[in-house]
Amino acid sequence: MRAVAAHGLHGFSKPLQQEIRLLAGLGVEGDAHCGTTVKHRSRVAVDPTQPNLRQVHLLHAELFDELMARGFTVGPGNLGENVTTRGLDLLGLPVGAKLYLGAEAVVEVTGLRNPCSQIEAYQTGLLAAVLDRTADGTLVRKAGIMGIVLEGGIVRPGDAVRVGLPDGPWRKLDRV
Repeated sequence: MRAVAAHGLHGFSKPLQQEIRLLAGLGVEGDAHCGTTVKHRSRVAVDPTQPNLRQVHLLHAELFDELMARGFTVGPGNLGENVTTRGLDLLGLPVGAKLYLGAEAVVEVTGLRNPCSQIEAYQTGLLAAVLDRTADGTLVRKAGIMGIVLEGGIVRPGDAVRVGLPDGPWRKLDRV
């Protein structure tokens, strides 16, 4: 793990922390998105009783490398993620994969982050840069993945991340 971040207020970026505490069934302690029901403001407006499948946002640091090569200034926490990884194909994981973070925490992957217009307000052109298209025109969302906390625990930069894959057949990630 490269970095961890949390913020108690709804906003776009999250300040880096020395550690975060994941709470089973809730998310990141003290983070604006912590809770059993959805906390993302646009989703609350539609139905505030929806289950919170976006308790933890994980992002691969390789995306920062790609974006910086294209002239953007981004780093851990800037895109609103709670956990920044490196060397792990987050976007290639299936629904239901388990991420073992640090000594105790377990996060179950629920889907892809669907980047919103706030990302464009952060830096012009960034929304288009975190979206792509395959040769057949399928939309590719590169802004990280979302998950729910199955087992709580303290998570710090430098902690190991292990992946547990679900029994097949696997379901490909889609936006949540």
